[in-house]
Amino acid sequence: MTISLSRSPAFNQDNEPNSSRLSTTQKIAKMPISQIIRTRLETASAPYFANDNISEFISDEERKELKKEIEGKLQSLFDSLVIDTQNDHNTKETARRVAKMYVDEVFKGRYHPMPKVTDFPNAKELDEVYTLGPITIRSACSHHFVPIVGQAWVGILPSDRVIGISKFNRIVDWVMSRPHIQEEAAVMVADIIEDLIKPKGLAFVIKAQHMCMSWRGVKEPDTKMINSIVRGAFRTDPSLKKEFFDLIRAHGFHEC
Repeated sequence: MTISLSRSPAFNQDNEPNSSRLSTTQKIAKMPISQIIRTRLETASAPYFANDNISEFISDEERKELKKEIEGKLQSLFDSLVIDTQNDHNTKETARRVAKMYVDEVFKGRYHPMPKVTDFPNAKELDEVYTLGPITIRSACSHHFVPIVGQAWVGILPSDRVIGISKFNRIVDWVMSRPHIQEEAAVMVADIIEDLIKPKGLAFVIKAQHMCMSWRGVKEPDTKMINSIVRGAFRTDPSLKKEFFDLIRAHGFHEC
């Protein structure tokens, strides 16, 4: 896409600075990069909820600039928490580390594009259920920004397109690397897989522990949340649904 609202200077056709546009450019140059990106998103009527991917609206250079801005805001947070980061060797570089972690690691699914996923013809016309899992999931609760950690399982009844099995792990990791609630995350993963290969049947299960319950709040260490998505043949054919759950129980899924 063409990225607008850049910090580049504006020139008229004679290659001379246009005074009316120059003032706008000067204003843009003073804006925090987050405001430039937010304005760009709003101009395009693009959503930017916590679990949305906004990579299409951010250049590589802007991601670097965004990390610097986040670092500054985090440093202000630590100052308000009355932490002496200047002299404390443990937290001296923490603001920088956390900013990089948010943009490039734990929330990379917001700021980076989806990994390339190549699909292939189902040349052998495979028509049996196959499952993958457990797939390790790591996310964060959008209510408290603390970890969600667990496992996921995928079931596919293929149609005329297939993808390599490692691509399911990459899709799950990319979607889960955002602030989420688990129910919405499961739907998003299922939607992407369905759009990519349009299987005859799709099943997706997540079982995870939420640190917003085990680390804070009720401080319950044993409770886990399980939710499942079943579509197509898995939804309409009870025997296929049973086959899927029997298969994933055989490789690690237990409902309690």
